[in-house]
Amino acid sequence: MDHSTAPLVAAVAEYHALGRYGFTPPGHRQGRGTDTRVLTALGTDAFAADILASPGLDDRLARGGQLGEAEELMADAVGAESAFFSTCGSSLSVKAAMMAVAGGDDGGLLVARDSHKSIVAGLIFSGVRPHWITPRWDAERHFSHPPSPAQVEQAWRENPHAAGALIVSPSPYGTCADIRGIAEVCHARGKPLIVDEAWGAHLPFHPDLPTWAMDVGADVCVVSVHKMGMGFEQGSVFHVQGDLVDPKRLSRCADLLMTTSPNVLIYAALDGWRRQMVEFGHDLLGGALSLARRARADIDQISGLEVMHDDLLGIEASHDLDLLQVLVDVSATGASGYQAADWLRTHRRLDLGLSDHRRVLATLSPADDSTSVDALVDGLALWSAGLGDPAPHDIDLPKPEDLQLDTVLLPRDAFFARTEAVPAAQSVGRIAAEQLTPYPPGIPVIVPGERIDAAVVDYLRTGIAAGMNIPDADDPRLDTIRVVATR
Repeated sequence: MDHSTAPLVAAVAEYHALGRYGFTPPGHRQGRGTDTRVLTALGTDAFAADILASPGLDDRLARGGQLGEAEELMADAVGAESAFFSTCGSSLSVKAAMMAVAGGDDGGLLVARDSHKSIVAGLIFSGVRPHWITPRWDAERHFSHPPSPAQVEQAWRENPHAAGALIVSPSPYGTCADIRGIAEVCHARGKPLIVDEAWGAHLPFHPDLPTWAMDVGADVCVVSVHKMGMGFEQGSVFHVQGDLVDPKRLSRCADLLMTTSPNVLIYAALDGWRRQMVEFGHDLLGGALSLARRARADIDQISGLEVMHDDLLGIEASHDLDLLQVLVDVSATGASGYQAADWLRTHRRLDLGLSDHRRVLATLSPADDSTSVDALVDGLALWSAGLGDPAPHDIDLPKPEDLQLDTVLLPRDAFFARTEAVPAAQSVGRIAAEQLTPYPPGIPVIVPGERIDAAVVDYLRTGIAAGMNIPDADDPRLDTIRVVATR
């Protein structure tokens, strides 16, 4: 092997040499949106590459009290009672919250089935039994909406001994649940609500954004500051309030998962972002929202493209919408979202945050400006104009009921069971031992412990052929699927 090469270093260098631009996390856009005071302290180059290589703020240095003071400032800034920093992303933070609420409790946890793969990982780590809350489903658009308070109420009636509930809001598409209503349902039973608000770190800082979970009764709220904020990748905060979750127990659970050598750059960027938002967040986010409205209007004028808005809201849909998440339906062109995203990446050097069989998503932030939005609009217009007569995708889209797989074993038991890889067609009727997750957005279609049906196998295999990415599969082509062994 040639040890004179460094492929990751080369990839970062190529990204900058080609002038690539991403409408995707991290929201600081290689430092463009970062407070200049943070750039001075940490160095512009660190944000330009988002490479975290400086010495860490380890357990010894934490004794100085600076970390505790920064966390107190964060809690005060967003109206929480306590805040804890994590340098392992919200993937760690949500696991800690699940363990603090339901770890060691035989009653299990109500969990929205549209949860991120990190939550499934938390179920595997902890052994907590999930009681799935089915999301609301738009069968025509093949799109799930966050669960309603009525659905959470029904889940509580069916599982009254559960330790608490966990929902995701905003979703990776920017759609939001009625957190106030769901919190009231949980609190009527004296049970806590965890909100995986990884995509909502910015919500406390502008009134035109969806409701911040802490303002409407959530007990624990997890946010990823790198997504819609200006922090480094892996920068996360979990906020706590009320008396239904013990903050010391939560801190102990986080300590079990956290590295003892966290990176000082991640902590410092979280602290600097909090200061930036308190001092200037309203104006920065107001400008970003204005820019997003213009982008949405301009894209909506492109032939064959529809910026989704009204069809995402309403009684049978989502409760609210983050307008900085520009979700574009491209199905009227006859092409798939995968094709649109690939074309923009190859021909316009633009990276999008998400694509699926009929949509693409551009995530805007205060770091964007008229130039970057013009590039997005022009790129989509050129792609649409040059399509001609695209070949339709051949993805076998399942019915909503086909996606509701039966849970046979606990995710932990299935994952650690004796397993075998079988041809995909032979996996039908078997118990899954791996999670299979189209990414992005990272919501598992199959969770360990579920009984596999033919519809989801056909969906995933035809999706891969059309451009879907399933990075956590043992076999990336899904010719085989790992299942629990029968003997």
